[in-house]
Amino acid sequence: MRKYQLSQHFLRGPKLAGFLIGHSNIKKRDTVIDIGAGSGVITAALAKRCAHVIAVESDAETAAKLRANVGKLENITIVEQDFLEMTLPDGPYKIFANPPFHLSSAILHKLDEAENPPEAIYLVLQKQFALKLLNNDRHYTSQLGKQLFIHYVPRIRLPMRPNYFTPPPAVPTVLLELKRRDIIK
Repeated sequence: MRKYQLSQHFLRGPKLAGFLIGHSNIKKRDTVIDIGAGSGVITAALAKRCAHVIAVESDAETAAKLRANVGKLENITIVEQDFLEMTLPDGPYKIFANPPFHLSSAILHKLDEAENPPEAIYLVLQKQFALKLLNNDRHYTSQLGKQLFIHYVPRIRLPMRPNYFTPPPAVPTVLLELKRRDIIK
Protein backbone atom coordinates (compact mmCIF):
# COMPACT_ATOMS: atom_id res chain seq x y z
CA MET A 1 0.00 0.00 0.00
CA ARG A 2 1.27 3.46 -0.92
CA LYS A 3 2.17 5.77 1.91
CA TYR A 4 1.42 9.41 1.13
CA GLN A 5 3.96 10.74 3.65
CA LEU A 6 6.69 8.90 1.70
CA SER A 7 5.60 10.47 -1.64
CA GLN A 8 5.48 7.05 -3.29
CA HIS A 9 4.41 6.66 -6.93
CA PHE A 10 5.10 3.10 -8.05
CA LEU A 11 5.72 2.07 -11.66
CA ARG A 12 2.86 -0.03 -13.00
CA GLY A 13 4.83 -3.12 -13.97
CA PRO A 14 8.05 -4.88 -14.98
CA LYS A 15 7.46 -4.41 -18.71
CA LEU A 16 7.39 -0.64 -18.21
CA ALA A 17 10.48 -0.80 -15.97
CA GLY A 18 12.30 -2.77 -18.69
CA PHE A 19 11.28 -0.15 -21.26
CA LEU A 20 12.71 2.64 -19.08
CA ILE A 21 15.93 0.73 -18.38
CA GLY A 22 16.25 0.35 -22.15
CA HIS A 23 16.80 4.13 -22.23
CA SER A 24 19.94 3.80 -20.10
CA ASN A 25 23.53 2.67 -20.63
CA ILE A 26 23.22 -0.17 -18.09
CA LYS A 27 25.18 -3.23 -19.21
CA LYS A 28 25.48 -6.90 -18.13
CA ARG A 29 28.63 -6.28 -16.06
CA ASP A 30 27.23 -3.33 -14.05
CA THR A 31 26.35 -2.97 -10.39
CA VAL A 32 23.23 -0.81 -10.08
CA ILE A 33 21.58 0.73 -7.03
CA ASP A 34 17.78 1.01 -6.97
CA ILE A 35 16.91 3.73 -4.42
CA GLY A 36 13.47 3.36 -2.87
CA ALA A 37 13.05 -0.06 -4.45
CA GLY A 38 9.45 -0.47 -3.29
CA SER A 39 8.01 -3.88 -4.10
CA GLY A 40 10.78 -4.60 -6.62
CA VAL A 41 9.39 -3.72 -10.05
CA ILE A 42 12.54 -1.86 -11.14
CA THR A 43 14.78 -4.20 -9.13
CA ALA A 44 13.49 -7.30 -10.96
CA ALA A 45 13.90 -5.63 -14.36
CA LEU A 46 17.45 -4.52 -13.47
CA ALA A 47 18.33 -8.07 -12.31
CA LYS A 48 17.69 -9.30 -15.87
CA ARG A 49 19.95 -6.62 -17.32
CA CYS A 50 22.98 -6.28 -15.01
CA ALA A 51 25.39 -8.27 -12.85
CA HIS A 52 24.31 -7.03 -9.41
CA VAL A 53 21.43 -4.95 -8.06
CA ILE A 54 21.50 -3.28 -4.66
CA ALA A 55 17.85 -2.63 -3.79
CA VAL A 56 17.55 -0.01 -1.05
CA GLU A 57 14.25 0.36 0.81
CA SER A 58 13.87 2.14 4.15
CA ASP A 59 10.22 1.33 4.91
CA ALA A 60 10.07 -2.01 6.79
CA GLU A 61 6.64 -3.03 5.47
CA THR A 62 7.63 -2.33 1.87
CA ALA A 63 11.03 -4.01 2.35
CA ALA A 64 9.20 -7.19 3.43
CA LYS A 65 7.25 -7.14 0.14
CA LEU A 66 10.51 -6.53 -1.72
CA ARG A 67 12.08 -9.60 -0.09
CA ALA A 68 9.02 -11.71 -0.91
CA ASN A 69 9.05 -10.59 -4.56
CA VAL A 70 12.77 -10.63 -5.44
CA GLY A 71 14.66 -11.94 -2.43
CA LYS A 72 15.38 -15.30 -4.05
CA LEU A 73 17.16 -13.80 -7.08
CA GLU A 74 20.90 -14.39 -6.63
CA ASN A 75 22.14 -11.13 -8.12
CA ILE A 76 20.07 -8.90 -5.81
CA THR A 77 21.17 -7.57 -2.42
CA ILE A 78 18.37 -6.00 -0.39
CA VAL A 79 19.39 -3.21 1.99
CA GLU A 80 16.72 -2.11 4.47
CA GLN A 81 18.11 1.31 5.30
CA ASP A 82 17.72 5.00 4.55
CA PHE A 83 19.74 5.54 1.36
CA LEU A 84 21.00 8.88 2.67
CA GLU A 85 22.79 7.02 5.49
CA MET A 86 24.01 4.11 3.38
CA THR A 87 27.68 3.53 2.53
CA LEU A 88 28.15 3.56 -1.23
CA PRO A 89 30.11 0.82 -3.05
CA ASP A 90 33.88 1.06 -3.45
CA GLY A 91 33.85 -0.15 -7.06
CA PRO A 92 32.09 1.20 -10.14
CA TYR A 93 28.29 1.44 -9.97
CA LYS A 94 25.32 3.17 -11.53
CA ILE A 95 21.97 4.36 -10.20
CA PHE A 96 18.56 3.60 -11.68
CA ALA A 97 15.62 4.50 -9.47
CA ASN A 98 12.20 5.99 -8.98
CA PRO A 99 12.86 7.53 -5.57
CA PRO A 100 10.37 9.45 -3.44
CA PHE A 101 10.15 12.91 -5.01
CA HIS A 102 10.75 14.78 -1.75
CA LEU A 103 14.22 13.17 -1.46
CA SER A 104 15.44 13.98 -4.99
CA SER A 105 17.68 16.89 -4.03
CA ALA A 106 19.23 15.14 -1.01
CA ILE A 107 19.90 11.99 -3.09
CA LEU A 108 21.64 13.96 -5.83
CA HIS A 109 23.75 15.87 -3.30
CA LYS A 110 24.86 12.59 -1.69
CA LEU A 111 25.77 11.02 -5.05
CA ASP A 112 27.62 14.05 -6.41
CA GLU A 113 29.57 14.60 -3.20
CA ALA A 114 30.44 10.91 -2.71
CA GLU A 115 34.05 9.80 -2.49
CA ASN A 116 33.24 7.28 -5.24
CA PRO A 117 30.42 8.83 -7.30
CA PRO A 118 28.33 6.72 -9.69
CA GLU A 119 29.28 6.41 -13.36
CA ALA A 120 25.72 7.25 -14.41
CA ILE A 121 22.50 8.23 -12.67
CA TYR A 122 18.99 7.56 -14.00
CA LEU A 123 16.21 8.97 -11.84
CA VAL A 124 12.48 9.42 -12.29
CA LEU A 125 11.94 13.02 -11.15
CA GLN A 126 9.39 15.78 -11.19
CA LYS A 127 9.86 17.56 -14.51
CA GLN A 128 10.09 21.01 -12.94
CA PHE A 129 12.92 19.85 -10.65
CA ALA A 130 14.72 18.05 -13.51
CA LEU A 131 14.62 21.15 -15.74
CA LYS A 132 16.46 23.11 -13.03
CA LEU A 133 19.30 20.58 -13.25
CA LEU A 134 19.91 21.24 -16.95
CA ASN A 135 22.54 23.85 -17.75
CA ASN A 136 21.02 25.83 -20.60
CA ASP A 137 19.50 29.20 -21.47
CA ARG A 138 15.93 27.87 -21.81
CA HIS A 139 15.40 27.26 -18.09
CA TYR A 140 16.63 28.51 -14.77
CA THR A 141 19.57 26.35 -13.58
CA SER A 142 19.58 25.76 -9.83
CA GLN A 143 22.68 25.79 -7.65
CA LEU A 144 22.45 21.98 -7.51
CA GLY A 145 22.26 21.88 -11.31
CA LYS A 146 25.42 24.00 -11.56
CA GLN A 147 27.17 21.76 -9.02
CA LEU A 148 26.17 18.58 -10.87
CA PHE A 149 27.23 20.07 -14.22
CA ILE A 150 30.88 20.10 -13.07
CA HIS A 151 30.95 16.28 -12.92
CA TYR A 152 27.95 15.15 -15.00
CA VAL A 153 26.33 15.71 -18.37
CA PRO A 154 22.59 15.95 -17.66
CA ARG A 155 19.74 15.35 -20.07
CA ILE A 156 16.12 14.38 -19.98
CA ARG A 157 15.93 10.92 -21.55
CA LEU A 158 12.18 10.49 -21.59
CA PRO A 159 9.00 12.33 -20.61
CA MET A 160 6.76 10.03 -18.61
CA ARG A 161 2.98 9.69 -18.62
CA PRO A 162 0.89 9.82 -15.44
CA ASN A 163 -0.56 6.38 -16.25
CA TYR A 164 2.93 4.86 -15.91
CA PHE A 165 2.41 5.10 -12.14
CA THR A 166 0.06 3.93 -9.46
CA PRO A 167 -1.25 6.27 -8.24
CA PRO A 168 -0.55 8.80 -10.97
CA PRO A 169 1.52 11.76 -9.71
CA ALA A 170 -0.12 15.18 -9.76
CA VAL A 171 2.96 16.68 -11.48
CA PRO A 172 4.67 15.92 -14.81
CA THR A 173 7.60 13.48 -14.52
CA VAL A 174 10.66 12.59 -16.58
CA LEU A 175 13.53 10.12 -16.65
CA LEU A 176 16.69 12.16 -16.08
CA GLU A 177 20.13 10.90 -17.11
CA LEU A 178 23.38 12.14 -15.60
CA LYS A 179 26.58 10.67 -17.12
CA ARG A 180 29.90 11.31 -15.47
CA ARG A 181 32.11 13.56 -17.62
CA ASP A 182 35.39 11.77 -16.85
CA ILE A 183 34.18 8.44 -18.29
CA ILE A 184 32.10 9.56 -21.30
CA LYS A 185 33.49 8.03 -24.47
